[in-house]
Amino acid sequence: MAEITLEQIQSIIKEKNVELLHMQFVDIEGILKNITITAAQLDDAVEGKIMIDGSSIKGFSPINKSDSYLAPDLNTFVVLPWTEEEGYSEARFLCSVTNPDGTLFEGDTRNVLKKTVARAAEHGYTISVGPELEFFLFETDAQGYPTTVLGDRGGYFEPSPKDLGEKVRVEIFKTLRAMGFTIEALHHEVAEGQHEINFKYADALGAADLATTYKWVVKTIAAQYGLHATFMPKPVFGINGSGMHVNMSFFKNGENIFYNESDELQLSSEAYSFIAGILDNVKSFVAVTNPLVNSYKRLVPGYEAPVYLAWSASNRSALIRIPAKKGMATRVELRCPDPASNPYLTFAVIASAGLDGVEKGLKAPAPVNEDIFHMTDARREELGIESLPGGLEAAVAELEAGEIGLKTLGEHVFYEYVAAKKAEWDNYRTQIHAWEIENYQFKF
Repeated sequence: MAEITLEQIQSIIKEKNVELLHMQFVDIEGILKNITITAAQLDDAVEGKIMIDGSSIKGFSPINKSDSYLAPDLNTFVVLPWTEEEGYSEARFLCSVTNPDGTLFEGDTRNVLKKTVARAAEHGYTISVGPELEFFLFETDAQGYPTTVLGDRGGYFEPSPKDLGEKVRVEIFKTLRAMGFTIEALHHEVAEGQHEINFKYADALGAADLATTYKWVVKTIAAQYGLHATFMPKPVFGINGSGMHVNMSFFKNGENIFYNESDELQLSSEAYSFIAGILDNVKSFVAVTNPLVNSYKRLVPGYEAPVYLAWSASNRSALIRIPAKKGMATRVELRCPDPASNPYLTFAVIASAGLDGVEKGLKAPAPVNEDIFHMTDARREELGIESLPGGLEAAVAELEAGEIGLKTLGEHVFYEYVAAKKAEWDNYRTQIHAWEIENYQFKF
């Protein structure tokens, strides 16, 4: 988001009659939280004097060290279009969480990403990220709770009248644009009730802020139309799930260091090493990029979800793809992440893994241009193509066994995250599910 000064914020508050400020932050899962203050408290907010009880936030502080403070990022200030009326409006800041002494709180995932950005900066790199978040729209009941009825019956790129979600997408577009987003495309996705709105790439922290804001806006506007927007990876059996493809590149002195005009694929040695770093570490970080039990019901062959550890310049069945645009637009696209993940942690582990590859000078394996989805097991074995973990339990075990998680997340977030995911899996595995009743109750 654009640079903004305190004086400009004060001017906008006066011009737009902003009365309330929402101080927003995320918990360890990336769920947006906020405390609302009056505009009269702006100075206190900017000075980092707004306190929260960290012990009540998932993955934050124990009860005996509960006091935490919010440090607003001035660049994230924006007036909320849906609150504007004559003589009144509301605005928000995204915040980092700090300790009472003003230092950055290690349990705040926004601060985790800041550490990875700083690590890249030591090499002179800035990290550019362009995420693509898909979502589903469902009808709601009389109380506003989501049903399992899809909001439309449209298909890929289909317009109205089949695409009943078009008017909602357009309203989301207008809202995001008013909030400073640069929108590049919006369309109906492959599955019924599934949609995508693409916004322009940004630096890593800015892109995570945009992704967090995007999810909030999509849900808010959908609710105004009596619909529920979900970023759940696989809400409906038998159709495609929702992904969050992450496009990433490194820049140095304003130049894209992944681009090399003289290479056959126009990729630099750093780009190949970045790819190698991802492939070396992806099993160890997929519990972060794909964080739910439900995530692994999307990551199965047959629904355009990449599960095979390979890369290609064009092959969408590979885990990593190199989009056709080159030059300043050269980037590496990782296709496994899903939009339920915490974008701050997701971008951090991907960038960290890629940096590992660059720092170590790792060599990427040969690209795979065959359709991996339809290969035989023998052919995949012949090419040495491995698969992602098949479930959350296995993914968390890989996270614990690997090095990239602890190195990137830091001790606090790493151990809190692992504990939370183990508890989630344990809760799931001990439940009795509808599938079991349907298949076993009468038969046995």
